[in-house]
Amino acid sequence: MVLRSSELSFEYHSTRRFNFPDLVLDQRESALLLGSSGSGKSTLLSLLAGLQRPLQGDIMVKGQKLGDLSERGLEQFRAENIGVIFQKAFFLPYLSITQNLQLVSKLQKVRTSKSEIQAQLEALNIGHIKNQKPSSCSLGEQQRASIARVLLQKPALILADEPTSALDDENARKVAELLHETSTAAGSALLIVTHDQRLKSEISKSYQL
Repeated sequence: MVLRSSELSFEYHSTRRFNFPDLVLDQRESALLLGSSGSGKSTLLSLLAGLQRPLQGDIMVKGQKLGDLSERGLEQFRAENIGVIFQKAFFLPYLSITQNLQLVSKLQKVRTSKSEIQAQLEALNIGHIKNQKPSSCSLGEQQRASIARVLLQKPALILADEPTSALDDENARKVAELLHETSTAAGSALLIVTHDQRLKSEISKSYQL
C-alpha cells in the first residue's frame, strides 16, 4: 500500500474546519479527489504531501507515518517518495525548461538524460519548448512541463493539483491518460485533485469532498 489516510481534519485560525474522507491507494492505482472550489481539495493535497500538519488524523506513505517525522526528515522523505504537481509551475526564470528539469533531477538525485527529458516533453506535446525560458511558454505549456518534472522523478506517490485546469478538452484527456499510464508503469500511486469532471472518463476511482 502506498497511501493511507485516516480521520484527517484541518482547521484555519479556529474559524473553519475541514474533515476529510479516508483515502487508500495501492501501487499502480489512480484516483480522483473531486470537489467544488473551497471544499478543501488543495488543503488535503498539502496535508498528504507533508507540506502542512493535520489537526488530527494519520497519513501513511509507503508504511511511514508522516506525523512521526521531523521537519528535516519529512523534507527528505518527500523528496524521495512524493511528487507534487502544483497548479502554478515553479520554474527558475533564467533557465530553459530542459535546464529546469535537469536541475530538479540533480537535486533529487535521480539520473535523467536529455533524451529522457525530450521524450517526456514530446509525450506531453511540448517538445518544442525544451530550449525556451518559462516566461515564453503559455500557462498550459508550463503546466505540462511541471507534469513532466514529476513524471521524470518516478516517485511512489504522485499528487496532482488541478493538472488540467489550463488545458482544452483534447490536451486534458491526453494529460490524464499520460499521468495514469506513466504512474502505472512506474509503479506509482496517483491522486488527482480536481473539479474537472472530464477526467472521470479516464479514471474511474474517485473520492468526493
